[in-house]
Parts: sequence; C-alpha cells; structure tokens
Amino acid sequence: MSAERPVVLFLCIHNSGRSLAARVLLDHYAQGRIQVESAGSEPSDELNPSVVAILEQRGLDVSREFPKPLTDGLAREADVVVTMGCGDTCAVYPGRRLLDWDLADPAGKTIDEVRPIVDDIDQRVVKLMDQLGVVRGQP
Repeated sequence: MSAERPVVLFLCIHNSGRSLAARVLLDHYAQGRIQVESAGSEPSDELNPSVVAILEQRGLDVSREFPKPLTDGLAREADVVVTMGCGDTCAVYPGRRLLDWDLADPAGKTIDEVRPIVDDIDQRVVKLMDQLGVVRGQP
C-alpha cells in the first residue's frame, strides 16, 4: 500500500452507477486520507440519474463526476481494486488487492429500487475504510 495515502479504484462496466456511488461515498468519508478513483471497462455516456439523485439527496456533490475509462496506469497506481459486476470485462492486475462486490446493477431502476443498492455500497465503503485503517471523517 502507498506509504501515507492508499489508492482505491472502483470498477464497474459503465462507471455510471455503482462505482460512481462508491467513489463519491468513500471520498466523502475519507476526507482526503484515501485517493479514490473510479472507472469503467465500457464507460457510459452519462451518469445513472437515480444514483445521482440519491447522492444529491445525501448532500453529496456529483457535479464534477463523469464516466471514465479504465486505463492501465490507473489500475497500476491502485493499492486496492474493487470490481462491481464487471465479470471478465475488468482486467486483473497482479500485485493489487482485489475485492469483488456482488451488487445489483442500478441501470433502468427507480430511485426507490436503487436506494438499497447505494445503502449497501455505503456500508461496504465504511468497512473498507476500517480494513485500510482509515478513520471515517464527519458525515
């Protein structure tokens, strides 16, 4: 792991829902103590509107977020890579701690259907911070 500030990379296929929520939530809680990135193996053209609405309801700013492609450099920089439903489309990077979070895909779902998915991601992000030894910041 990086000496002072671990790098966590969240990956999903479109980088528009699950990995977006994980990136925004972890970045919020870590308050700069973790470098948080997200990417997709096949980035979407737009963010998932239900995920965006839920994050905004929680007072989180997603205005600078956009789906990003996975690059080799981004993956090699990461200490921890968390995949979310990529299957075989997300490459494996030797020497990285790899976690696979089995989460429902929020694509095409309503806010009420997506809320439990974001809540699950929230809980997993907090546990990941504990595993990395990073104390959660004020919400």
